[in-house]
Amino acid sequence: MNSYQDLKVWQRAMDLAVECYDLTRRFPRDEVYGLVSQIRRSAASVAANIAEGHGRDATGHYVQHLKIGQGSLKELETHLILSSRVGIVSPDQVDGLLKSSDEIGRMLRSLIRSLQDGRNERAE
Repeated sequence: MNSYQDLKVWQRAMDLAVECYDLTRRFPRDEVYGLVSQIRRSAASVAANIAEGHGRDATGHYVQHLKIGQGSLKELETHLILSSRVGIVSPDQVDGLLKSSDEIGRMLRSLIRSLQDGRNERAE
């Protein structure tokens, strides 16, 4: 693997960020500095942390950035659920995004386990 761009989890995280940008274009103007900003920031942070961690020189740093990406994913889910609960978007509009987020979360957990297992094998 030469580039973080080759990682399926990064590709899916980028797709999710694009979908979140598309969704928030329809939000009321008074939410530009509220939920719009929060959703976009947290969505972009997932892919950005995967990329940043991949560029680090140690597995531990990579894992730490993947965990930060997991946190951003949960933050994104919370903002999406809130936007639905306050009536900005319908539950149907966020359902697909939440499913994608769940899948990306599983991919991140799997990658973290894989990296940690590889590190443990080298330590033996």
